[in-house]
Amino acid sequence: MLTAVDHVQLAAPPGSEDRLRAYYAGVLGMTEIPKPPVLAARGGCWFQAGAVQLHLGVEDGFRPARKAHPGLRVTGIEAYAARLAERGAQVTWDDNLPGHRRFYSEDPVGNRLEFLEPTG
Repeated sequence: MLTAVDHVQLAAPPGSEDRLRAYYAGVLGMTEIPKPPVLAARGGCWFQAGAVQLHLGVEDGFRPARKAHPGLRVTGIEAYAARLAERGAQVTWDDNLPGHRRFYSEDPVGNRLEFLEPTG
């Protein structure tokens, strides 16, 4: 029986770790968590905020997905969107999900991210 999502993995091009750290830690406010040594040798980086973990794995021939994305629930979505915009991240609002406020953004390598907050 499934009980929770442990993490979501996104791909990234080789050598992009510093840009990913700047975005996921500096812009989103997540904390980088250490990868096990055997996995750290492959590159990439992992981040956590509360129970949410995002793993960024290096992929040769990387191409960002344009439709696939993690949906990340936030509180105080207006202030969170302002935080991203103030730090130079694109914020694109979408009002097409009833009962939610949501926006999309992209990390520095082009991965699409959805941020949402229930309204009711």
